[in-house]
Amino acid sequence: MHTPEFLAHRSIVSVTGADAEPFLNGIVTVSTSGMSPGEFRYGALLTPQGKVIADMLLTLADGAILIDCAASAAPAMVKRLTLMKLRAAVAIEEQSALGVTVFAGEADPRSADAPRRSIGPRGAAGDASAYHAARIAAGLPEQGFDFGAEEVFPADINMDLIGGVDFRKGCFVGQEVASRMKRRGTARRRTLKVAVAEGLAAPTPILANGFEIGMLTSISGGAGLARVRIDRLAEAQAKGEAITADGAPVSFDNPPWLAGELAAMAEAKEAKA
Repeated sequence: MHTPEFLAHRSIVSVTGADAEPFLNGIVTVSTSGMSPGEFRYGALLTPQGKVIADMLLTLADGAILIDCAASAAPAMVKRLTLMKLRAAVAIEEQSALGVTVFAGEADPRSADAPRRSIGPRGAAGDASAYHAARIAAGLPEQGFDFGAEEVFPADINMDLIGGVDFRKGCFVGQEVASRMKRRGTARRRTLKVAVAEGLAAPTPILANGFEIGMLTSISGGAGLARVRIDRLAEAQAKGEAITADGAPVSFDNPPWLAGELAAMAEAKEAKA
């Protein structure tokens, strides 16, 4: 059991007003329709080119939609949403009095192994090491640690595999790119769990036979997350090549879905040939 832990690196943005639900529903990657108070949904705000501006957990509280996002991404997201609201009856603002506490509250929709979380009054900044250990063990990359704004596509951080992209709900910003990558099986980069040597730091390039295939992005003890080219990883594993980071061996925990992703990539490659 962990004691509740306040996350100083997360911020809360509120969207209020009569049009809050339809406004967000037409913009973010997940449906905001029919949300229940206390329920969290995982999604993101994308650029028109399909890159992640901010990933987020959304919840409904006292008639407002609250967005739990990386503190580093909050100002840019507020600015982008404000530019997009046009005549919509919404108000968008960062709530400096609110924050995120983990190991208490509601389930995280991304994984049953993720820490439970709640939104409430901001607490004192503390050591978030237990949280990072838990989310790495659950295979969950975090903005500000594993990726930056407008740096990755949703597939790079597995959003489409953990309920973060609703391909059936209708329009959202960046939908065309995200849908095309899913439909054509062209998502080459994925985030995977790895076992690493103690003392390694992140970010560190991951090499196979001396050639870079990805980046070690987060570490907690001997566990970490890495964003890698899965086709190159599969080739290196098949050939028995040494996979290292800063000269130390790295071993990957291949998830059950990886074989299907590789098969889709192979099929897409054959279709182009």
